[in-house]
Formats: sequence, C-alpha cells, structure tokens
Amino acid sequence: MSTPLFSDTVSGLGGQIQLELSILSRKGGRNYNEDACGHWHAGGHLCCVVADGAGGHGGGDIASKLAVQQLIGSYAQQPATAPEGVRELIIETNRTIIAHRALAEGQRHMHTTVVSLFLDLDSQTALWGHAGDSRLYIFRDGRLLNHTRDHSLVQSLVDAGLLAPEKMRTHPQRSELLSALGTAEEDLQVSVAQQPWLFQAGDVFLLCTDGLWEYTDDDELVASLRAAPDPQSWLAELEATVLRNAAHKPSHDNFSAVTVWVVDPV
Repeated sequence: MSTPLFSDTVSGLGGQIQLELSILSRKGGRNYNEDACGHWHAGGHLCCVVADGAGGHGGGDIASKLAVQQLIGSYAQQPATAPEGVRELIIETNRTIIAHRALAEGQRHMHTTVVSLFLDLDSQTALWGHAGDSRLYIFRDGRLLNHTRDHSLVQSLVDAGLLAPEKMRTHPQRSELLSALGTAEEDLQVSVAQQPWLFQAGDVFLLCTDGLWEYTDDDELVASLRAAPDPQSWLAELEATVLRNAAHKPSHDNFSAVTVWVVDPV
C-alpha cells in the first residue's frame, strides 16, 4: 500500500524547505498484516509512527494499530518538544497496550514494536523514540548517518562483541526481542534521541519494521536512495528488493516503512 505524496513548505533556518512523505506496508508471505503505519501533520508539527505487532489470535494487529493511534493522538494533543516528552509518550502508549490485553482472551499476549519520528517544522528539529527492533534510519545527502539500536538479543550480542553486525540479519534468534510495548513497565526499554536534531534539505528519514531491514542491507538502502527521484519511487524499489531477497522464504514477514524527505522547494 502506498499513500499519495504529502508535502508542505515551511520557513526555517536558511530559508524555505519542503517535506515529502510516502508510506509502504505489505503482508509479505504471511496471511495478514500485523504492521501498522500512520502520520499526522498540523500546526508546524509532523508525527510519523511505524509498529510491528505480534501475539497470536489477531492480537498483534490490534497492538500495532493501538500503538500508532495512541502515539499520534497523544502527540496531536500535546506535541513533545524534548526527549523526555517522547519517552513519556511511548511509556503512556505501553500502558494503553497493557490495559487492552485484559479486554479479550485473544489479546492477552499481544505486544508490538514501535518507532516514532517527531518533526518541529518551525525550529527544523527532529526527535525520535523506539522500543523493539523497528528502526529509524537517518541519511544526509545520500549518506547513511545512523540508525537506531534494536532492543533484541542479537543487538546485545553485537554490543558485547560476540556477533558481527552483518550477521544480525541471519542469526537464528534474530527475532527474539528484549523489549516491546506490552511489556511490564519496570522491564520496558525505551530509547529516544538524546537531544533535538537539526534537519536540513537533503536529509531523509526512514522508519521501518524488521521485515524490511532484514532483507535490505545498508549498501542497498544507500544505493537505492541515491537512484530514487522521489520518496514513492524509493519505497517501490525497497519493496522490490525485499521481495527479491526474500524469494527463498515464502513465509517472510510483513514489511512496512514511512519515509520523510527534506528537500528544497521547486
């Protein structure tokens, strides 16, 4: 699924910039899609959220949608302007997921990853936060600057020097999470941007579930971004890459992404 291009022109440091956004979400080789994506824009703020649910009996589908709705709704009421505000938004969303687990038998074990991006269009600053192994990638002028660190077993092995980063995508326990929404609050791990990050024309943000990054390595992300004329074309190429690289695994995971491009206005 793709959505029409979202764009806005805002005044900021150094003059006018424009934001362009596109969304992709596919069920992959599964019977249904437990990913959810969403965005909201008003009053000089943009919020984007991607979530990857699990839990059986349809619970994952409910959990991911709840996470997107709760984060966007809370941010729309009171936009976060500091890292601790983002952390509180995610913790509040976790409480919502836990509360809904008690509403139906099929939801008792539901949980979801989440990754969120918050742009202040007036100050041209970005904040982000996540729980689990859905990721935010940041690019500048076609170069990969950084991506979030997963709350997962394989990430902990990489951090301890016991696993090479390039082995994360193929490790047999790659899907084992150390944290996700639906976790008891005392055990929940949430990571947020340490401080607001100044964005500029040429920057690209990519929020995605593990079903996408598992089948697209960093080199493929960069090469396809440099070749793409616009966000929709880039996500179409990433979709083709996932389907090509996952062809050996008919039951491969759902995959979803939201990308935001910061460009000079035409």
